[in-house]
Amino acid sequence: MSGHATQGNATGKLVGSGRTADVYEIDEAWVLRRDREDWGDAAAEGAVMERVRAYGYPVPRVRMGDTGASRTDLVMERLTGPTMVEAFVAGVIDAREAGAVLASLLRQLHAIPGRRPGTRVLHLDLHPENVLLTPDGPRVIDWATAEDGDPGLDWGLSAMILAQIAVDDDRPVAGPVRALLVSLLADPSGLTGEGVSEARRRRAVNPTMTAREVELLGAAEELVRSVALLP
Repeated sequence: MSGHATQGNATGKLVGSGRTADVYEIDEAWVLRRDREDWGDAAAEGAVMERVRAYGYPVPRVRMGDTGASRTDLVMERLTGPTMVEAFVAGVIDAREAGAVLASLLRQLHAIPGRRPGTRVLHLDLHPENVLLTPDGPRVIDWATAEDGDPGLDWGLSAMILAQIAVDDDRPVAGPVRALLVSLLADPSGLTGEGVSEARRRRAVNPTMTAREVELLGAAEELVRSVALLP
């Protein structure tokens, strides 16, 4: 990739990269997020973001008129501030506070009704790398996996993602992340045994997972159930 992207007449430099997408500058107010794998649906993702924002949920604004032209390109508000991971590593936020913020974001999201009766909006990838700590408070990004369903699954996936790091003795942050997990699952938590089981199944077939991450799923599930006092 050349390091530049074009959206209409706008070009910009690469300002960030994740496992499946790159983010490019458009101007001071907007960025373009482009999926590399061509498996997402930018228009659907943008629609979910606008829907939860209408309920007051903290997400970036989306420019839907530009997003609708491509399955891979999402034009959204440019935010300033570190990810929760960056703030955590820098000592700006501690494990207890980070876990409490994640739990609050999950509870707030699950107050939003899904489109099917009895369901709630789920993010399904809500972890510290997908939370930006802006001057106006936390903002949740990366809604590609969002769907309607039972909140227990959302709690299960957030917990399993953290637990996979917490049980990896090769990761220097394993201990602090374990403390973050404990804070996340402090009462009140919406975690369920069914949610943990389904979260493990989904993580096992996630194409972005490394072999090492898959190998740690069993130990991660045991840790989550132990912390949450689930059978």
